[in-house]
Amino acid sequence: MARHPLARTVTLLLAPALALGAALGLAAAPASAAVWNSCDQWGSTTLNGYTLYNDIWGSGAGSQCIWANSGTNWGVWADHPNTGGIKAYPNSKKVVNKSITSLSSLTSSYNVTVPSSGAYNTSYDIWDTDYDYEIMLWVNYNGAVGPLGTSQGTLTLGGHTWTVYKGNNGANDVFSFLRTSDSTSGTVNVLPILKWIKDTKGWFGNETIGDVQFGYEITSSAGGLNFVTNSLTVSSS
Repeated sequence: MARHPLARTVTLLLAPALALGAALGLAAAPASAAVWNSCDQWGSTTLNGYTLYNDIWGSGAGSQCIWANSGTNWGVWADHPNTGGIKAYPNSKKVVNKSITSLSSLTSSYNVTVPSSGAYNTSYDIWDTDYDYEIMLWVNYNGAVGPLGTSQGTLTLGGHTWTVYKGNNGANDVFSFLRTSDSTSGTVNVLPILKWIKDTKGWFGNETIGDVQFGYEITSSAGGLNFVTNSLTVSSS
């Protein structure tokens, strides 16, 4: 479960002194980061229609730096301790702002390079505009991580087979789809998943889809690990 965007905004307003950039430095960011990089806790920029966030939001977090050549080619170096709890969700966001019934397509392709150690998931985090519902699509995961809620069984939809979980974090409902076999590249047809939640299960109505985020929900990465988004596209019509 990535952090609720409204909670991130409130924390930013209340605690600007928590920014980490001055303490962390940029030594870990790769030399290829020619366009933008940041070690700030809430570091953010917009490139070619995508907004990037460093988003170090969990308690007990360590060091983390994000770099980007574009909104769809970027990566993170993170050194978070081997303790429980999500430390960060560095991500790239595309805004859709269309209702489910007005969408004729919503797809995304990804290609990532992720470490073989640590505890994390590589996931889409999709929100309605009111932030009442969160849809997470885990395309790979490693270590001691797990979804919120209870299992609803296995489903093949959108080009992949998922184990589905349904839960609530106290602020919003969370629907998590965990790919049954890890993948570091592929294409997800997102719209049939949204329609299955809406029409087949009736878990929400004709919501307006706002943010489609893609990134790395990191619990631990002791010693420093690299997560790289080689390419990403989010397309809607």
